[in-house]
This record gives sequence, structure tokens and C-alpha cells, in this order.
Amino acid sequence: MPTERRIERMREVASRRHKDVVLVLEDVHDPHNAQAVFRSCDAFGVQEVHFIFHEQEPFNPRKIGKASSSSANKWLDFHFHHAPQACIQALKARGFTICATALEEADETLYEADFRSGALALLFGNENRGLSETALAKADRRIAIPMEGMVGSLNISVTAAIFLFELNRQRREAGPQRLLPAEQEALVESFLQR
Repeated sequence: MPTERRIERMREVASRRHKDVVLVLEDVHDPHNAQAVFRSCDAFGVQEVHFIFHEQEPFNPRKIGKASSSSANKWLDFHFHHAPQACIQALKARGFTICATALEEADETLYEADFRSGALALLFGNENRGLSETALAKADRRIAIPMEGMVGSLNISVTAAIFLFELNRQRREAGPQRLLPAEQEALVESFLQR
């Protein structure tokens, strides 16, 4: 049975979760990279992570890589899709704007991106190939981190952390959209079952 102090910590965390931000990982190959992303999700208040396993072999994020996630995988909610179209359609049906991270063909840079409001789904692609053509084509926005070095990309966990930091920074300044009290209590109840 958790102590009252532990339950209070769960309530604090639930009160800081973003209401309308989700993260999508498409065909991530290395579970340890995904686990590192989970740490950033937990740190920056993202509760919901979607996986698209279209070309890569699926893995269970609750069972693999606990050491690299610092057990962040225990506190997040996961959803699985077999194709990018299915994931994107499901998120659009829920009112999410799809924001694809892109190396090329970006519409805006992270410096220009406005994350202050609205339901946003941030898409991150495979470590070697990036996002699929389908995901990029169906995205509402394509956003790039400006790169100034010889290496043209960052590790997926670093990219996710940078995006989530900027999103969280902007939403704190604008007045964050957090879970409603009833949603917070439901999340705490869920935490207690984990």
C-alpha cells in the first residue's frame, strides 16, 4: 500500500500532465532509444505515447529497457498501431494537429514553431530513416531543428527532448492546459494500479 506521501506525489505529477499533447514513435528500432524518450515524456508532462510498428519488429515498452527509462515506462500510457495512416487518422479524429519532425522539406524551424495551444501530436521517426513518406505527407506541420554542424541529425531521444522542452517552455508561458480535476484523479487511480 502506497504511503500518503507517495499518493501526494502522484497527485502532483497528475496535476502537471499536459491535457492535449501526445508523442508518436514510428518504427523505432532500438528499445533503449524509446526508453530514453520516455524519460523526457515523463519529465515534461506528456502522458500518452503512441507506437507505429509498420516495418520494425514490435516490442513491449513496459518490459524492455527499464534501466534506460529510469522506470518512466511505468507511468506512461501506450497505444499501438500497425500503420502510420491508422495512427494519424485516429489522432486527427480526436482533434490533434500532427507535427512531424523533419530533416528536409520542413515548413518551419523549431525557432518559429508555435506550440502554445491546441492539441498536438509530435511524430518522431526511425533512427536511420526518419519518418516515413506517409507520415510526412499526412502531417499538418513539418518542423526541423536547425543544424549547424557536419552531422545532419540528432539521436531520436535528443530530438524528442529538445522538442518537448520547447513545447513545455511555451505552454508554461502561455498558461498550460492541464488535465481537469476529474481526469487527474482518474490518472492517480491508474498510477495506484501500476
